[in-house]
Amino acid sequence: MLFSSVPFLFYFLPAVMLCYFVAPKKLKNAVLLVFSLLFYAWGEPRYVFLMAFSIVMGYVFGLLIEKYRGKKTAKLLLAASVVISIGLLGYFKYADFFIGNFNAATGLSLPLLKIALPIGISFYTFQILSYTIDVYRGSAKARRNIVDFGAYVALFPQLIAGPIVRYTDIDAELTERTHSFEKAAFGIERFVVGLGKKVLISNAFGELCSIFRASGEKSVLFYWVYAVAFTLQIYFDFSGYSDMAIGLGRIFGFHFPENFDYPYISRSITEFWRRWHMSLGSWFRDYVYIPLGGNRVSKPRWFFNIFAVWMLTGFWHGADWQFIAWGLMYAVLLIIEKLFFKKALERLPAVIGHIYVMFFVITGFVLFNAEGIGGAVSDICAMFGAGNLPLVTAETLYYLRSYAVIFAVGIIGATPLLKIISDRIRSGKGERFFGLLRPVLLCGVLLLVTAYLVDGSFNPFLYFRF
Repeated sequence: MLFSSVPFLFYFLPAVMLCYFVAPKKLKNAVLLVFSLLFYAWGEPRYVFLMAFSIVMGYVFGLLIEKYRGKKTAKLLLAASVVISIGLLGYFKYADFFIGNFNAATGLSLPLLKIALPIGISFYTFQILSYTIDVYRGSAKARRNIVDFGAYVALFPQLIAGPIVRYTDIDAELTERTHSFEKAAFGIERFVVGLGKKVLISNAFGELCSIFRASGEKSVLFYWVYAVAFTLQIYFDFSGYSDMAIGLGRIFGFHFPENFDYPYISRSITEFWRRWHMSLGSWFRDYVYIPLGGNRVSKPRWFFNIFAVWMLTGFWHGADWQFIAWGLMYAVLLIIEKLFFKKALERLPAVIGHIYVMFFVITGFVLFNAEGIGGAVSDICAMFGAGNLPLVTAETLYYLRSYAVIFAVGIIGATPLLKIISDRIRSGKGERFFGLLRPVLLCGVLLLVTAYLVDGSFNPFLYFRF
């Protein structure tokens, strides 16, 4: 079930809110768990059993690891927990990738398993891993109530697209959280803003990307139009879902971590990854990079640590070589920056840094969205004139004019300009006027989104594939 769908907006969400706020305090987590499992079972009923198994597995391992903490048994239990969690993720997400590559290397023809990918498995696997690791480290106490733990793992607002919520982020709120009109109002506003970003902006760019793929009159300019459109689509798609998750969490009394901080205004690749998918970056930093030794090791080992983390980051996003190549591209860029360019980038005019970052980010997303490595090479080469493509065609100019307004909206919306303006209005004499206008604008966005959804407009979600 998509957040940006009529069943969720007008049936599921009102039902869960009604039951949640009517339920007594002791049953609120149970209500969230039941509705989260229903939410998960909506599209894939059989995989709700996998979710239930993962919850029980994480819960039992947490109790056992805490019981034997400080002993060798705890380390063995942690290893077993990690192997089972990664094993399940590997089987469902990567089995066919490994079989296909084994066949290519050996000339054999082992049949592919063709397993459907359980929605959200990449996210909830990392949440269970962070829980058992934190219990082992002593930075978190094992949760005694399995309903509370199940609500943490299956919590529907962040289940399918994150942000990756660590147990320590909401440990206290699982037991004791407050609700207020102000929190609910903030949550609703954040949700509607994210919904608008997803349906009104991201989907429009998604339509253009589909038109480009189906076009028989491609040009060099059309490839760049597509590259920029997809770069904006994935940002508004993913950050919109993160906004919706954070907003829903606040309605139910949870404070989820921020996941995006205007990454396209960055002046270096290092800064970009501090602003893009922040919950994933901090997860790999704390549970992979630092345990490997971080940068407090010899230079060769430091190189290895960076390449290992970024290979895993790319592989986490998808079971194909272009995702690994995408991750390794960032590993190379980050090493070059840290060794040679960091001080130079700080001295250069900001616009030079922005151009440098966006060039590699846009090119990287073309690689990210390609049909395999071969498709990525073809697409990137075409962006630079390979294949005897014309520089521009009439079709390219037509779609560029048709989508000019949405490009302007997307580019401005990807910067903090609108936030700066709204903050100044709130802090000045226009605060009262803005306070009256805001509900009207939110209702307008919700009505417009509903019209699009009822009309059956283009409404994909990119991160379902991850």
